[in-house]
Amino acid sequence: MISRRSFIRQAGAYASAVLVLPQPRRYKLGLQLYTVRAAMRQDLDGTLTRVAGIGYEEVETYGFDPEGIRYYGLDAKAFAQRLNDLNLATPSGHYDLNQYVNTSIDQLKRYMDRCIHGARALGQSYITWPLIDPDSRTIDKFKAVAERLNVVGEQARSAKLQLAYHNHDFEFVDQNGTRGYDIILKETDPALVKLQMDLYWVARASQTPHDLFRRAPGRFVMWHVKDVHPISLDYTEVGNGTIDFTKIWLDAELAGLKHLFVEQGGNFTHDPIRSITVSAEYVKRVLLKQGAAK
Repeated sequence: MISRRSFIRQAGAYASAVLVLPQPRRYKLGLQLYTVRAAMRQDLDGTLTRVAGIGYEEVETYGFDPEGIRYYGLDAKAFAQRLNDLNLATPSGHYDLNQYVNTSIDQLKRYMDRCIHGARALGQSYITWPLIDPDSRTIDKFKAVAERLNVVGEQARSAKLQLAYHNHDFEFVDQNGTRGYDIILKETDPALVKLQMDLYWVARASQTPHDLFRRAPGRFVMWHVKDVHPISLDYTEVGNGTIDFTKIWLDAELAGLKHLFVEQGGNFTHDPIRSITVSAEYVKRVLLKQGAAK
């Protein structure tokens, strides 16, 4: 028979082992503010208050005035205070780096300096390159973009920030056996350039997130959670469309997910506020309640 002292010692060891077991990661509910752009133009404070009231904890900015270091008509410090008052954090912002594909590297770096200034004022960790303009989607231009991503990625790292690249569907168009996204993956430094996967556009391009995650594990640190309308193929509220988010969610750890942002660019069933409420309810009930998949 086991002695009382041995039992207590073994029980204590078991309890300690239980305490150090890895716990599911808790993700915060995020929103890309482009979704409520019209409401924000009409009533900035009221809209942000409603966003927080729905349960969003993080927001991703878009639209940046580099001359005045301003967001939504406010200087960066004033906007940061608005968010802080509502307990809203902003880990990432979309910045118009795409305007500098065909300019000098110096012009790009000067703009990036302004982005860094703004991102620091808001407490953001990621400066996200959101788009490639239609005239810059050739293979040669993708190579130029990759080079520039590395340049500003190094600039971000020197400022203790991180650069990320956001996809659409055009990156997956085959151009004589080569795709733009292949170039982004292969010719950018994974340490300097992280990836923000837009799940809507990946679905519209008939790509499988799991396959992309396997190609660059740990690099897809942010997701845009957007759904595809079953008939029009336009945007729709998360959970009302054709994307099986529960399957994608199983790869959160493989992807390296740190932040997720609900987004709906249009095609609202009623209005943007109602739509972000419906999407939030789905994400909280179906995804966030489970924590990160093992």
